[in-house]
Amino acid sequence: MTNSVKITAGNIFPTIEATLLNGTIVDMSKAHSGADWQMIIVYRGKHCPLCVRYLNLLEEHQEALKAIGVSISAISADSKAQLAGTMEQLSITYPIAYGLTEQQMQQLGLYISAPRSEQETDHNFAEPGLFIVNDEGITQAVNISNTPFLRPELDVVVRGLTFVRNQEGYPIRGTVTY
Repeated sequence: MTNSVKITAGNIFPTIEATLLNGTIVDMSKAHSGADWQMIIVYRGKHCPLCVRYLNLLEEHQEALKAIGVSISAISADSKAQLAGTMEQLSITYPIAYGLTEQQMQQLGLYISAPRSEQETDHNFAEPGLFIVNDEGITQAVNISNTPFLRPELDVVVRGLTFVRNQEGYPIRGTVTY
């Protein structure tokens, strides 16, 4: 049995630089659009219809997240051309980046899969992850999965973040080490 490193809630979120379709290099952990917290969605890639559905659904929650000071960015290991193809299926206004490396996937503690065939994709890819980074650059919340059909329900995420943001001194959960 092998063990993998996982990102730890309560620790500094790592710098993950990635490229947007327009060529801009961004630090995925940095909030934008006037927000002070950041939500990072890692999705599998163009080959995943469940990911496209989730990313489009996330757009419907963007205003509620913005109202509590949380911005959204998404990323995958896809190439620029693959992201361009994905964008044809998306109706989103938040930034989406490409080129997540295997080293970055490991740094985030993500599950990594090999393609089933060349028709699926041409590279190893990250399985889904959702990270919340607070205004101090600390990992506030983490959700990782090894499959695209086990993702947090976005209504619940928004309600939970609203609760946490409205509670003075609400602790970061899951910080006990073992």
